[in-house]
Amino acid sequence: MATYRDPFTEIDRLFNSAMHSPAAPGMPLDLYKDGDKFVATVDLPGVDPSTIDIDVEDRTLTISAKRDAVEGENLHWLTRERPAGTFARQLTLGYGLALDKIAANYEGGVLTVTIPVAEENKPRKISVNVGGGSDKVIEG
Repeated sequence: MATYRDPFTEIDRLFNSAMHSPAAPGMPLDLYKDGDKFVATVDLPGVDPSTIDIDVEDRTLTISAKRDAVEGENLHWLTRERPAGTFARQLTLGYGLALDKIAANYEGGVLTVTIPVAEENKPRKISVNVGGGSDKVIEG
């Protein structure tokens, strides 16, 4: 018999661990739940959208992107605080999510990844029939 795993408990664990872990340089991340979906927003200013790569394998979501350094023969840096190179973040996803329906959008330097809860794991109402074969139904 399969063990029931509450997707919300596992996602709460994911959020708590992400909130207490240091941000990857160049990829600050926010995670929140919005109704029947979870949303991750990642700040990626100056990233070429063609370098953004998102993969899901064995319940691990990996986001990577590349920001090129500004280079030039006559450059003399006064301050250089923006990291350059390839950046990556990994999130362990709980059960009960629709991994085949994950969507991503990059706009204004922010990557938004939406992870919906699977239909079979959404809360739902069960109707209750009254009596033995009566046409009356109580919505629970």
